[in-house]
Amino acid sequence: MKLTHKKVNKTSRVIVFGEPKSGKTELVARLSEHYKLIYFDLENGFETMLKLPVAWQERIDIVSIPDTKTFPIAIETLLKVVTGNPVDICDTHGKVSCPLCKKAGNTFTRVCLNEIRDDTIVVIDSLTQLSNSAMNHITKDQEDTYKPEWPDYRSQGQLLDKFLSQIQQAPYNICCITHVVETELEDGAKRLVPTCGTTAFSRNTAKYFDHVVYCQVKNRKHCFASSTTYSCSVLTGSRTDVIMEAADKPSLISIYGVPAQIPEITEPHKEVILDAPELPEPAESRPITPGQVAVSNLKQMIANRKVGK
Repeated sequence: MKLTHKKVNKTSRVIVFGEPKSGKTELVARLSEHYKLIYFDLENGFETMLKLPVAWQERIDIVSIPDTKTFPIAIETLLKVVTGNPVDICDTHGKVSCPLCKKAGNTFTRVCLNEIRDDTIVVIDSLTQLSNSAMNHITKDQEDTYKPEWPDYRSQGQLLDKFLSQIQQAPYNICCITHVVETELEDGAKRLVPTCGTTAFSRNTAKYFDHVVYCQVKNRKHCFASSTTYSCSVLTGSRTDVIMEAADKPSLISIYGVPAQIPEITEPHKEVILDAPELPEPAESRPITPGQVAVSNLKQMIANRKVGK
């Protein structure tokens, strides 16, 4: 296919990174002015979004995934979510098809990324916690004092690559939030890059995304940058040449654009999923014993004799 015949992607894959409290969550959450957000909260950091206008908050569906060292559920759940197939996530543990919540009759949230429209953005907050979840999942059977070894880091990288590869080819809008780490390049220069897994893996994390946005606090203001020429010491970039640092009021809308129609406010799909009780087989499907056959034949003979009379 010639390049001139290739269709331009209508969706965008964005990673937003920076130090803690540098305005990352608020920058992403403000997209709810124009978009519906499916917000996967791995860090229990939703309170930042309570500052938004109520009408905007109504467009944010929070999917809480309470990931911890002893319960590293995030990597398991999100690897199933990004396949795009429908999944039911329990609101208590953040686990797909949680048997405990089915038994207890607790509520689940239905998510199917293959069905979402262009007026919706999937948010993952954060890749930092997802990286921790992957490592904790790999080493969950080890003692608390165990220190990860090279095979563990390799397995972590494989899980993260599997997740990010799905995002790279995603047909829907997505935005990942993460922190920052300093890494050394091949020429010896040091650069700030988005955190994901090991320092070596983080060095290449940006390749999975169309836009890389850096957040920082400068002169008592939250500042944001996205151009490839912003700084030699910070990895940023935009495949459509968006320059957020030049805007008076920087916004991710400069990347995603304004949808043709602002999505209506709807309730997230909630349902109670119970373990199905065992039902008796239909009469016609039950096995017939020789005794039952004999009784049936006898009844038929008596009926035939009555007809003959």
